[in-house]
Amino acid sequence: MSTVFASSIVLILLISQLNFPAATAANWSILQPTIGVSAMHMQLLHNDRVIIFDRTDFGPSNLTLPSGKCRADPNDRVLKLDCTAHSVEYDISADSYRPLTLLTDTWCSSATVAPDGRLFQTGGFNDGERAVRIFPSCENTDCDWLENPVGLAVRRWYASNQILPDGRSIIVGGRRQFNYEFYPKDSVSGVLNLPFLSNTKDPEENNLYPFLHLNVDGNLFIFANNRAILFDYKRSQIVRTYPTMPGGDPRNYPSSGSSVMLPLTTTAPLEAEVLVCGGSPKGSYNQSSKDGTFMKALSTCGRIQITNPSPIWQMETMPLARVMGDMVLLPTGKDVLIINGAGAGTAGWELGRDPVLCPVIYRPDEPSGSRFFVQSPSSIPRLYHSTAVLLRDGRVLVGGSNPHIYYNFSGVEYPTELSLEAFSPDYLGQDASIFRPEILTPSSELELSYGKEFILRFNANTLRNKVVIVTMLSPAFATHSFSMNQRLLVLATDGVMSILESSYSVRVAAPPSGTLAPPGYYMVFVVNEGIPSEGVWVHIQ
Repeated sequence: MSTVFASSIVLILLISQLNFPAATAANWSILQPTIGVSAMHMQLLHNDRVIIFDRTDFGPSNLTLPSGKCRADPNDRVLKLDCTAHSVEYDISADSYRPLTLLTDTWCSSATVAPDGRLFQTGGFNDGERAVRIFPSCENTDCDWLENPVGLAVRRWYASNQILPDGRSIIVGGRRQFNYEFYPKDSVSGVLNLPFLSNTKDPEENNLYPFLHLNVDGNLFIFANNRAILFDYKRSQIVRTYPTMPGGDPRNYPSSGSSVMLPLTTTAPLEAEVLVCGGSPKGSYNQSSKDGTFMKALSTCGRIQITNPSPIWQMETMPLARVMGDMVLLPTGKDVLIINGAGAGTAGWELGRDPVLCPVIYRPDEPSGSRFFVQSPSSIPRLYHSTAVLLRDGRVLVGGSNPHIYYNFSGVEYPTELSLEAFSPDYLGQDASIFRPEILTPSSELELSYGKEFILRFNANTLRNKVVIVTMLSPAFATHSFSMNQRLLVLATDGVMSILESSYSVRVAAPPSGTLAPPGYYMVFVVNEGIPSEGVWVHIQ
């Protein structure tokens, strides 16, 4: 048994003595021992393939490009000619991967999936800082990246993206960029100033990768460092300034907490809450990088109802302190998974210590003080540059961890990690199978229109009182502890009807507008007794 795994078992026992419940039905499995590149960035597409990439400027990867394909880059700081891949397409159903070709540097970039299903990938470093890269969600195996090296108005390194109700993406911030722009561009908007970003910057630059969430009123919630605003991006005006998060500690890169908007209901009154968890204390980056002192990560979460006329932060304590954790909305409509990360230090090369191997589930509807549930541990440390995304079958795909300036597999405490593994929550366990529904309606019948009803047919062996809920979840772009464009809606339903024995149908109301559900592809799940079906893809516009 590895030292880190044994330590996690001891930690679970200690946590149970502190009255934090531990769930052990969840499990882990290795999908690929190596994909050749480190999963610094991940995005699930509606063809059930995951686009994964790292960066191009740290030397050869462990995956060779197809014959005849190489990247010739006179601007590269390590290799002027590189015949190895820095991106892969992972096919979930086949459990296989293939190399993709990147020409410009994607280091610490961002992305959005367009309404038509294409991945719009923006920014990076060096020759990639103004690039826009497009990846189509095609069914064949010869699709590859298309790149425009000057697609953005200014350089975007450590910026965040959010899809908007009109289908465009807003791109906010980045290193030394206190502004925002839109993609695709229009003839009116260029680069627009956002002084809030410069006002929340401190010497450690703790407002990179700001947390963005589209509010139910169409305005943009922006969180940077420990402060937040509601921003009318159409008029470039601050609508509301929220209270400072208690404690004063920073939560954005390099302090690298994480954030989600909690599940939304599509019926009135429309309310929205944001959860921000983990990070590292103020001064942690300087202590780690200059003094070699690794401060304990933050164990607090802040929760705020951003639609409340008098909002306040409600602070909660996690069972495990965590920096560089990823937060993933699960299809149950009531669970938030907190996974990956470190218990000490901060984001950055060689600056994280004490891997946190045990995920935690947060249930927002449980009583305060009883919302965290510790899960079974992985055996693989996932530190800086690790990622996690939800798959349609309900598993969470986990990859990455390269806390070094280059690929480094020996002579270091935490080697570069090229594997992919899956975390299966307890709703995928054998004990839950009697309640697990199976959606029968094919995706080809699920082209949705705003405000219109649609029918879902499903099987269920055990269905008490003919009550289910239907959830709708957008696939997120995960990098640097923040899943951009992540959104989960609990849809209004009009009762369950029996069709045949164990076969049912439920009438569901699509979201009323693009403000609640920006146009594009979503996964829809039927949830019975807290157990979700496998999802089906729907498209709304």
